[in-house]
Order: sequence, then structure tokens, then C-alpha cells
Amino acid sequence: MTVAAEAGVESFEQFLEECTEEQERTQRELKEIDLLVQQTTGEVERLTQRNAQVTNRLRQIESTIDTVPREDIREAYAAVLETQQRLFTMQGQLEKLQSNQRHMSRYLDMLRGVLVLSDQDDYEPQVSDEGELSQPLVVRIIEAQERERQQLSRQMHDGPAQSLTNLILQAEICERLFDTRPDRARAELANLKSAVAGTFQKVKGFILNLRPMMLDDLGVVPTLRRYVDSFSENSGVDTHLTVTGKERRLASHKEVTIFRLVQQLINNAVDYAQASNIQINLDIGDALARVSVEDNGSGFDLTEPFTTPELERLGLTTMRERVEMLGGQIRFDSGLGRGTKVSFDLPLP
Repeated sequence: MTVAAEAGVESFEQFLEECTEEQERTQRELKEIDLLVQQTTGEVERLTQRNAQVTNRLRQIESTIDTVPREDIREAYAAVLETQQRLFTMQGQLEKLQSNQRHMSRYLDMLRGVLVLSDQDDYEPQVSDEGELSQPLVVRIIEAQERERQQLSRQMHDGPAQSLTNLILQAEICERLFDTRPDRARAELANLKSAVAGTFQKVKGFILNLRPMMLDDLGVVPTLRRYVDSFSENSGVDTHLTVTGKERRLASHKEVTIFRLVQQLINNAVDYAQASNIQINLDIGDALARVSVEDNGSGFDLTEPFTTPELERLGLTTMRERVEMLGGQIRFDSGLGRGTKVSFDLPLP
């Protein structure tokens, strides 16, 4: 072994030490998150009960609003608004904690897998003659996760965060009008209630994009059906899903891969190709899961390398890596002005 190669092996051993330290740190953080999830769940349950109580009280007041003192009306509306805002905040916090909990659990499993693999007697790190280690799988996965988080951060800022800011402004308007113009305040409260409902639907859609809870509970087929129906309704794009073969649960990481790739391909078709029709086919066979997503959008030039800025934003390279990591194959068929069809296969046990 050359001196450069020996240096590469030393770098790999240092990488394993860092993985061990990262595993211990992640285990500690996961325990803390588990405790926070328990505490937040209890708070959400308490606020849900409180919300039911104050809502019932408000309905009673509304039924006899002409005989109820103004101060009681104000207190009732304030109690409902405060409780619902608190409940909304805690539900969002719980969703975020649960999402972090799942991501950290998968990250911990990945670190354990790396360390277990390195302990095998026949395992040798891939080192070039120049002493460079091949980029570890964990590094590529982390980089992909960070790109997704940056995109989600932008979506959160432009969507739910902006809507919540508007709700606060509306609440302040209601507060100023209550003493001087109660009729106008009542109308503003009705508008506020409608705005809260709309924002809640937006947040639910955001959470669905982030990590559908039913993906863990029911599997990829029901989740895709719901996602496609919701996407078609909200976007106005004619989107259809056809499922063939034997519907059944697959390995969790393969269900996540199928859902994420279909989700990204649908978004690409609308955001970048301005498609008006999308067809998704999922066939679950005994040995393979076959997926295809076809749209009638503007398409792209396959002769261009995937690293060009125009194609890099579509994430085609990351898609190929994710599929090939699982032993599958992915195919791209597109051309300028004739739409795009992406097909991929994943082996099943």
C-alpha cells in the first residue's frame, strides 16, 4: 500500500470515530426529543379539551347574544382565540418534533449500519491510488437532506409563516374595534375565523408535503391516492393515479423512496414544465415495484448533462442515486415540447 493510500485508510478510521461520536450524540438528542414529544402530546390533549369547552361557551353566548353583557362576549371571543392559537401552535410544534424524531431515528439507524458494515472482517474501504476515499454514502444522504430542508424552509417562509403574520394583524384590528365599533369587530372576527380555517388547510397541505403521517400507518398506496387527489384539487392540474398488481406494505425505506420521487416528479411537471395533465402508474409485482410518471409539459433536452443549472434544479441526479442505492433502475424520456416520462423499478424481497 502506498503512503497516500495509507493516509486514506487513516482518514477512513477517523471518519469511523466521528461516526461513533455522532451516534452517541444522536442517541442523547433522540432521548430528549422523545421526552419533548410526550410532554407536548399531553399539552395538545389538554388544549383540545379546553378548546371544546370555550367553543361550547361561545356558542351558548351567540344563541343569546342580545341579552349577554358586552364584557362577557369579549371574554368569550378572546378565550376562543387564545386557546385556538395556542392549540394551533402546539400542534405545529408536535408535528415538528415527531418529524424530527422520525428523521433522527432513521439517521441513527444509518449510522449504526455504517459502523456494523465497517466491523465486518471482509470490509475494505475504497481508497484510490492518490489516497482519496470514495465519498461515503452517509455524506451524500446528508447533503441531499440539507437541500430538501433549504427548500422546505423557503416554502414555510413564503406560505404558513406569511399567513400567520396576517392573522396577527387581523386579531389586532378586532381588538381595537371591539369597544368603539362592536358590529365591525364582529364582522372582522368572522373574517378572522375564515382566515384561520384557510391557513389551517394550508398548513395541513404543507405537513402532507413534508411527511404524510399515513405513510407510516397505511403505506404508500393509500398515501399516494390521497396526495394525488389533494394535489389535483389544489393545483387544478388533471392528475391521475393507476395502481395495479397486489397492493401490500413494502419496506419502509422503499415506500418513502417511491412517494418522494413521485412527489418530486409531480412538482417538477407543474413548477418547471407547466404541465396540465399528469399520469402516475404504480405496479406492485412479486419481484419489482414499477413506477412511471408522465406529463404533457414542455419537457427538457436529454442531451444536456444533468449538472447544468436548468436540469440540476429538477434533482435528476439525486433521483438516480436514490434508486440505484436500492438496487433499482431509473429511465428518463423527454424532449423539448413533447413532455416527460420518468420510470423506475425497485426490487422487492
